[in-house]
Amino acid sequence: MSAREPKSGKEFYHVRVKPGDISGYVLLPGDPGRVPIIAELWDERWEVSFHREFRVWSGKIDGKPISACSTGIGCPSTAIAVEELARAGAHTFIRVGSTGAIQPEIELGDLIISVAAMKLEGTSLQYAPSAYPAYADYEVVLALIEAAESLNLRYHLGVTASTDSFYLGQSRPGFREYEWSYSKGLLEDLRAMGILNFEMETSALFTLASIYKLRAGSVCAVFANRIKDTFKVVGEKDAAKTAVEAVKILQEWDELKERRGKNKIYPTLLKEWLLSNKK
Repeated sequence: MSAREPKSGKEFYHVRVKPGDISGYVLLPGDPGRVPIIAELWDERWEVSFHREFRVWSGKIDGKPISACSTGIGCPSTAIAVEELARAGAHTFIRVGSTGAIQPEIELGDLIISVAAMKLEGTSLQYAPSAYPAYADYEVVLALIEAAESLNLRYHLGVTASTDSFYLGQSRPGFREYEWSYSKGLLEDLRAMGILNFEMETSALFTLASIYKLRAGSVCAVFANRIKDTFKVVGEKDAAKTAVEAVKILQEWDELKERRGKNKIYPTLLKEWLLSNKK
């Protein structure tokens, strides 16, 4: 067995899947408990593996395959999941998470669709210099917007800050109220830059997907508003519904591109898709 690419039998070591176990389209919640919640929205579902923080389910929607894999908390484990799931055949990833908003107009339960992420974490730096951008695939962003609109859900589109620390890294005081100049000023600095929210996984997902020529997006439910100092676990199911609907849309677009011999979706093809759905 090679230490260069560890496996458990035929399965990749951490996520415990092998090629054929998962769909090309994978949803990435952080919490393993969210995986069955997401899978409830599918027509068929079954558990593939559950090892450490990585819980993997596969299933079908409208007869087409879909999968979900939890990533745990933070960019290091997210990168492991992306690395191994890509080796198993995944090509499209959508993070389905929770987040804290830092703009006052964003309400609890709203959704945030990230177009890019500020890399306030270290994992991405293992793959590319800090100047390398962390951005979402535009097709996935469009599909998430289309999904949220079709479900009549309130959403915001913009830049996310991904951090390595839930406390000082997101401008919260540490144990015994410990703070320092960076953590004290971070929230207001990012708010002034127009950053929408804090979370802990998106920037690594976007960075790896870009480098490996995969597609990635992120939709998060707002559990907290840091400006208003409010918190409530709400919107989790809406984020899941949006991500599942976005996968259905992407699958239709991918089939359309294949029929037309195109590599990318563009306005004329979108018009064709919309007209075909009206028939």
